[in-house]
Amino acid sequence: MRPQNGLRTGLAAALTSVFVRPIANAIPANRAGVAFSRAFIASSLWLASPPLKGSRVEPGIRGEWVRAPEVTEGNAVVLYLHGSGYALCSARTHRGLTTRVSAGTGLPVFACEYRLAPRHRFPSAADDVRAAYDRLLDQGYRRILVAGDSAGGHLAVDLAAQLLRERKDPPAALALFSPLFDVTFSLAAQRERMSPDPMISAAAAARLVGLYTVDADLDSARLRFAFDDIKGFPPTIIQAGGLEMLAADAIELARALRRAGADCELEVVPGQMHVFQALTRFIPEAAPAMERACRFLTGNLPAIVRAA
Repeated sequence: MRPQNGLRTGLAAALTSVFVRPIANAIPANRAGVAFSRAFIASSLWLASPPLKGSRVEPGIRGEWVRAPEVTEGNAVVLYLHGSGYALCSARTHRGLTTRVSAGTGLPVFACEYRLAPRHRFPSAADDVRAAYDRLLDQGYRRILVAGDSAGGHLAVDLAAQLLRERKDPPAALALFSPLFDVTFSLAAQRERMSPDPMISAAAAARLVGLYTVDADLDSARLRFAFDDIKGFPPTIIQAGGLEMLAADAIELARALRRAGADCELEVVPGQMHVFQALTRFIPEAAPAMERACRFLTGNLPAIVRAA
């Protein structure tokens, strides 16, 4: 069974490198390019990872609620933060992931619909994520888990760090899929020199993220994470693919969190691409990785929460 799985994974990476990477690198980082990318990624994700059957999707304020059939209602919830460079994707495009997070944790998921670049620049997305977290607290959710992919992983780390700096309770745990750590893409470029990422080049990804960070101080504590001034960072699991350039970000983020005293599990899965957990139709390793991440989240969910 192992060789067959490896063959499917290798074929998916090869096809992505041949067909997706050239398109991703050629798209200009302007409004027309972003519009094309949004449509292209939306259709690709829907094909690669359709929502789980039986899941319910309901509109919410700046986002949507996702509930798998076996969800248990209570005061626990998962806040999901989608990725794609602060400029692409949405709660809708990520239903393949959010329905699986809900099924894996047995909890409702709120997928935040934060504002996107180039129209909205830093810190608009981060502010919307914080507003979503505060809204969940106001709705009575006292046990909040956070999951995010790519740029959503960066937003999740920023959320936890800001709450700790304000001496407020952070999320109970984080699950980060191929998280962005270095918004300058220097780490990614170094890794890319060893092996090209099948999906996109570091230069093209940096141009996309630059639509959000333009005019921002890239040394800001909200963009360049150090964790020197905070303690008590939530338990975190980080998963990345061995073929992707952001594996370097995942490794460095894990090191930084561990230096800060955080409980951090790191999985760099050989042969995998960026956010491979979303490629359930093509990647056999996607479902087991998601299951591990969900077990980590629920395993760190506190059983008793003090009254607000």
